[in-house]
Amino acid sequence: MMYFSNKKISKVFFGILSVAVFLAPTVSFGATSKLEYSAWMPYWKKASSTADMLPHLSAFSEVSPFSYTVKADGTIVDTAKITQEPWKSFLTSARAKKVKIVPSILWNDPEPIHKTLKTYTLRIAQEKAIMKIVTDNNFDGIDIDYENKKAETKKYFSYFLQELSSSLHKKNKILTCTIEPRTPLDSRFKNIPTDIAYANDYAALNAYCDRVRIMTYDQVIVDLLLNAEKGSSTPYAPVADTSWVKKVVKLANNAIKLNKIVIGVPTYGYEFRVTPDGKWYEYDRLRSLNNDDAMALSKKVGAIPTRNSAGELSFVYYSPNDMSTSTATSTDASKKPFRLVWWSDASAIADKINLAKTLGVRGVAVFKIDGGEDQGIWNVLK
Repeated sequence: MMYFSNKKISKVFFGILSVAVFLAPTVSFGATSKLEYSAWMPYWKKASSTADMLPHLSAFSEVSPFSYTVKADGTIVDTAKITQEPWKSFLTSARAKKVKIVPSILWNDPEPIHKTLKTYTLRIAQEKAIMKIVTDNNFDGIDIDYENKKAETKKYFSYFLQELSSSLHKKNKILTCTIEPRTPLDSRFKNIPTDIAYANDYAALNAYCDRVRIMTYDQVIVDLLLNAEKGSSTPYAPVADTSWVKKVVKLANNAIKLNKIVIGVPTYGYEFRVTPDGKWYEYDRLRSLNNDDAMALSKKVGAIPTRNSAGELSFVYYSPNDMSTSTATSTDASKKPFRLVWWSDASAIADKINLAKTLGVRGVAVFKIDGGEDQGIWNVLK
């Protein structure tokens, strides 16, 4: 999924350029108390993921084994070995509880994606391969998670979704589309660029996808306005601030119907090396971690996690590994680097679910269930 590819996150006031704004009549928000719950299950933690999910399957309407990847030539690979254990028994249990099975296909290599989707014969071949996967395994549908696409791929990706959705719907199968979050431009830039082009056509997503899962996580410093409000005098590097999530959903709702939007909800977080730079901070992402990792680290370093301004948990500590840097040896304590650990726990997840109900979206998709998430999540999802 959408973890950061760059370790250097930059200063808090610098926006990250994503890839043209589609404006359409806004659909009004409407609160609802009924949500569809879904979850991604990573192949790299398949044993703990399936074991953790089995007792709680009844909480979900669908599950997405994070199972397929794509080679540079467009060939789809069953990375998870979905026909083998522990998946085989897990999927049998899911079907018995009438939980839909919608596996994910992850592809995040922009050049091969563009070549495959632009070339008609290659695009059709991939669509046929996907249909074979769905029908041979009796899946309820497929989740297309093609990330990091080039802007010039947009129309070809739309063709792909149109053609694939037609084939899937003829078989009464579901097309789920997973996309990166789009932050409003006035929240990202002081001076909005005039040449921004996006890789996803929201109107096409609305037309062809049955569900649009928005990866509303990995926010960190993308929202310039929230950075200014919450991060000018204290570290602010959220996984997903509810204020930001609401902005992302409202923007998407300009073109995508609420009954198709699914909010991505994180169960993990990051450890950063933070370097104060006068009034602001620079963030170097060191690693991702889950709730269990973060809690264990807090005990090890003697730090107490606190509820932060984004509604998530965080703590800071000083690491001996950072003491050799030039800023660390400065006599000015305000310039010494420190570690920031920030993650999403069950309470933060509950906040996102309450927001989803208020906004009236279709549901939430949890990323990820792997055995290391805050176990309080199961009370939240009841």
